[in-house]
Amino acid sequence: MNTSTSVDRYVLGATDVVQVSVWRNEDLSVSVPVRPDGMISVPLIGDVQASGRTPTDLANDIEEQLARYIREPNVSVVVTSMGSHEYNDRVRVTGAVQQPMSVPHRAGMTVLDVVLGAGGATPFASLNNAMLYRKIDGDVVAIPIRLEDILNDGDVRTNYAIRPGDILSVPERSF
Repeated sequence: MNTSTSVDRYVLGATDVVQVSVWRNEDLSVSVPVRPDGMISVPLIGDVQASGRTPTDLANDIEEQLARYIREPNVSVVVTSMGSHEYNDRVRVTGAVQQPMSVPHRAGMTVLDVVLGAGGATPFASLNNAMLYRKIDGDVVAIPIRLEDILNDGDVRTNYAIRPGDILSVPERSF
């Protein structure tokens, strides 16, 4: 199972703001938000699909479309505001923890970091029955986490790296 942390490429989404710069064509350079329909408006070519694409893919598409109007356009796209990832890239901790929470993802974050950030487990937690829910290729996968082993025995085999969008659920034990 792939439990690596890498967030390979930034993918644009609604409410992001991008600076589209066309070299030696300041009148074609704009700073625009990605609209709720996923499009941005660029001078000369009009609407271009931005949502779901990387800045590099978007720049290449704009270059191709501008080539009909100007010779050898050189376009760069820089994300100046990353509003779309405010909720998509959060990590959530629920269940038998002192402070259930939703926090921004940070590189290097692990299961233990998230549990400690939530104030630790409650006395009623069923620590070795915790689950990490992760979306992989459109499906939600449940990854068993052995929190008791991590916290009490120093066995960090299930102290996986956290990815944006992960949900860690710590159930209560049944009496």
